[in-house]
Amino acid sequence: MTLGRPRLSALKQKGMEMGKESVKLIANNKKAFHDYFIEDKFEAGISLAGTEVKSLRMGKCSIKESFIRIENGEVIIYGMHISPYEKGNIFNKDPLRPRKLLMHKYEINKAEGKMTAKGYTIVPLQVYFKGSLVKVEIALARGKKLYDKRQDIAKKDMRRESEREFKVKNLY
Repeated sequence: MTLGRPRLSALKQKGMEMGKESVKLIANNKKAFHDYFIEDKFEAGISLAGTEVKSLRMGKCSIKESFIRIENGEVIIYGMHISPYEKGNIFNKDPLRPRKLLMHKYEINKAEGKMTAKGYTIVPLQVYFKGSLVKVEIALARGKKLYDKRQDIAKKDMRRESEREFKVKNLY
């Protein structure tokens, strides 16, 4: 008889495999898609305090002004705002404190290599729950120039106009 956590095979028999966990979106960074060309995406865990997780469960998070740096082989997110938990009193942390992201070493090395060589940056795209764990989707991104943004806006306008014309034609 063993005490403690059940073996992985026992979990698989109960239907609790890793791929079957639900995903609930907490925060989305739409501005990143407007300001950057997204090249490569990674999923990272995040190191949080208990009251921060409770606040995230209520959906109180913003990543609009946040950015990510790699320092001493660790990935750290700055400017991610998690509102203090109302019932957390003294256990609440600073809402804008830097938080450590949890990634594999080879992913960190890959991202760091591209950042230094080609002028890429790392931006957070979304924060979500995967099962009971909080995950952050981050991306290697290259900044857009002003004319790139104008081209994207023109394409979106043309697409909207064509959809509007198509809708009008199908109504009559």
